[in-house]
Amino acid sequence: MNSVRGMRREGYLLGTALLAVLILMSMLWGSAAAQGPDEQQLTEGQQLYAENCAVCHGPNGEGRVGATLAQNWPSIRPDLTVRTIIERGVAGSVMPAWHQDNGGPLTSEQIDALVAYILSWQTGGAGSLAPVPTFTPHPPIAPIPEVEGDPNRGAVLFADNCAVCHGPNGEGRVGATLPTNWPSIRPDLNVKAIISEGVQGSLMPAWHQDNGGPLTEEDVNDLVAFVLSRPAGTVQQVQPTAAPLSPVTIPWLQGWGGVVVFFVLITVLIAAALIWQRRFS
Repeated sequence: MNSVRGMRREGYLLGTALLAVLILMSMLWGSAAAQGPDEQQLTEGQQLYAENCAVCHGPNGEGRVGATLAQNWPSIRPDLTVRTIIERGVAGSVMPAWHQDNGGPLTSEQIDALVAYILSWQTGGAGSLAPVPTFTPHPPIAPIPEVEGDPNRGAVLFADNCAVCHGPNGEGRVGATLPTNWPSIRPDLNVKAIISEGVQGSLMPAWHQDNGGPLTEEDVNDLVAFVLSRPAGTVQQVQPTAAPLSPVTIPWLQGWGGVVVFFVLITVLIAAALIWQRRFS
């Protein structure tokens, strides 16, 4: 009878210790989640969004040629959902993969900042930031005979709408490298159709207003003139640099959280050892 009571007490002791571990881990996890990103990370994410995402998703995520971004992500771990979409893209859509491991230009730390900024919208966090001007003035570009459109205005439109994917000189980024010689009887019509209608089954969306895009007929014509004005040999393919390997970290095991968990685990191990000793002594 005493042995049964002793076993029960031992079971209660061990169960209580294990429950204490689970409660502490849950509290530490919640504390880390509640702490959220710091101001510097939000500012970096805001800047990265303006430079890379606003051109397609709009300054406030309202959508442009890309999807409207949710203000509330219905997920147990919305941070993992948003991170996966940014890192890997979305198959069958115009959303490319942005992580360097998948051919994109962004590091893990930059994507962390982007995720933090996008999720800050859920709590009315950091406000939007106007897209950063990326246009570098070119020498005046002469009009191309028999091609409608102003290539000089097209250069500004290209910087504002196309360079984020195709690179400032068409060298490619998350979008295709643009050729400097378009093999076609009417290259102007070929380029205009690609810009206006997009390319089905690729990452290239439709930009003409008639197809749901933000650009007018004049805008598209000017873009065509600029794209065809780029002289051969001025574009070099830019290869993305490999992302540095970063150690895997668990937030609630850092700082004092790690110390508390360590001592609680030691306590559980000692309790288990005492129970084992009493049972077999």
